[in-house]
Amino acid sequence: MTDHKATPPTPSPTAEGLADAARKATRKGPPPVHLWNPPFCGDLDMEIRRDGTWFYLGTPIGRAPLVRLFASILKLEDGKYFLVTPVEKVGIRVEDAPFIAVDFEATGSGDAQTIRFVTNVGDEVTADADHAIRVEHSPEGEPRPYLHARRGLEALIDRKSFYRLVDLAVTRAHEGQDWLGVISAGSFFPILPAAEL
Repeated sequence: MTDHKATPPTPSPTAEGLADAARKATRKGPPPVHLWNPPFCGDLDMEIRRDGTWFYLGTPIGRAPLVRLFASILKLEDGKYFLVTPVEKVGIRVEDAPFIAVDFEATGSGDAQTIRFVTNVGDEVTADADHAIRVEHSPEGEPRPYLHARRGLEALIDRKSFYRLVDLAVTRAHEGQDWLGVISAGSFFPILPAAEL
């Protein structure tokens, strides 16, 4: 009679375990999340709310360095959000965009203007052809402006920054009609059709 030892169950992923793995992976700079394709290990009770606050087990994560660490290993695949390390991938919930663009600095003017945003997780992103600004409108007509931050992940541009952007707006022809929009790094980003002004 052979002795069969039971395989121990695989432990469920935890925020602490992910944080430890992320710290190890980020010691030499930003983690190459786009190169990692570990097995899916289930969903984690973690959520990024519309205002950019990260929650774990229903409680806000109050430590900014920990939020930045998790943000560094966030990945978007097929419309779903995951935290990934070299060895595991767990699903999390995101109410709107995972990041918030909380401020920006505009330098130059006219077609030579450059707009550089800062997000709530410390990313600095220059709006350009690879990091577009786009504006959706709610059914009530409320603008929802976004900035492509990195690897398909977007930042919702906060209200005060959006109003400052509108102050920089110019009117340009875009796709056959006049639009109010902003210029950054040689690209024009439409905000609102001029006819709606």
